[in-house]
Amino acid sequence: MKLDWTVYGLELRSPLRISRSVMARRDAVRVVIECDGVRGHGEVVTSQYYGLDVERITGLLRDLVPVMAACADPAELALPELPPGVLAAVDTALHDLKALRQGIPVHQLVGVPQWTDVPTAYTIGIGDPAHAASQAAYLASRGFTVLKVKVGSEHDVATVNAVRAAAPDVRLILDPNGGWTAEQAVRVVDQLTGVDALEQPIAPGQWDDLAWLRERCPVPLIADEDAATAADVRALAGLVDGVNVKLAKCGGITAAREIIDIARASGLDVMLGCLVASSLGIAPAVHLTGHARWVDLDGHLLLADDPWTGIGGDDGTLRLSGVPGLGVVPGLGDVPGLGDVPTRAERR
Repeated sequence: MKLDWTVYGLELRSPLRISRSVMARRDAVRVVIECDGVRGHGEVVTSQYYGLDVERITGLLRDLVPVMAACADPAELALPELPPGVLAAVDTALHDLKALRQGIPVHQLVGVPQWTDVPTAYTIGIGDPAHAASQAAYLASRGFTVLKVKVGSEHDVATVNAVRAAAPDVRLILDPNGGWTAEQAVRVVDQLTGVDALEQPIAPGQWDDLAWLRERCPVPLIADEDAATAADVRALAGLVDGVNVKLAKCGGITAAREIIDIARASGLDVMLGCLVASSLGIAPAVHLTGHARWVDLDGHLLLADDPWTGIGGDDGTLRLSGVPGLGVVPGLGDVPGLGDVPTRAERR
């Protein structure tokens, strides 16, 4: 097998502010694994939170080149230990490759025989309540039925109430990114109505506080940063109502399927989340949405120019093309190295 990669930049439509940072752009690395003339694709994005920059990502991929070259059968590939984001990209490319060789969509490999269109949340960053309300009204007019509101400022109550007034029929997910205390979470949520879920309200690692909060929180409590591994999810049973499964956090489709199975067996609901990424980076999680109660896969929608297309979402609904593999193809963006990717017609 042959491993290759290309680096490109992803610019956001507008800077996204959360409780711990502000982001306006990030780099992405397209991973390509070729076997017998068929190419599978995946994507890993840089992340300060996860300690991944371009130099580290490409260095790790460079080390993988001889490992790939020594293996002729993807089923026999033994990968070394890798950071979850890099592993997720490689795992995605292998799933894409396998599905393309079988002539089926990836979702048929991961326990979703019949995939259906699904609503996705759209993220509103921390900002002025009036601006958040304007965004909410616009998104609702476009067809979005689920909105995620980033909170963690002194204007949280005003912002959420403004969003609710501007879009009274949407489902709301609140995400402080660990920026609240447990007491603050109770105090804020008590002043709100119509909240569908609360995601990682307190800093990770405070599981006693999570349990205390769950007893007092009137809305489902979802662990995100606290739910990175299968072992984490097992231990969280009874402490929260659900877990946010991000492929870049857990290590890809294979790890996500294990975590989803453990969550269900433990009585936990599943949210599928993402980092800001292109449609290529979001697509593998889209194929898993049949396993999730909440879907928050809007990373590609936050971009000024998405170099890939094929999963929809502009009107609030994710749609797969039904073609084999991940189902994404190059869009209109000028991204180096995309000329070798088959068009949608060629994938058919």
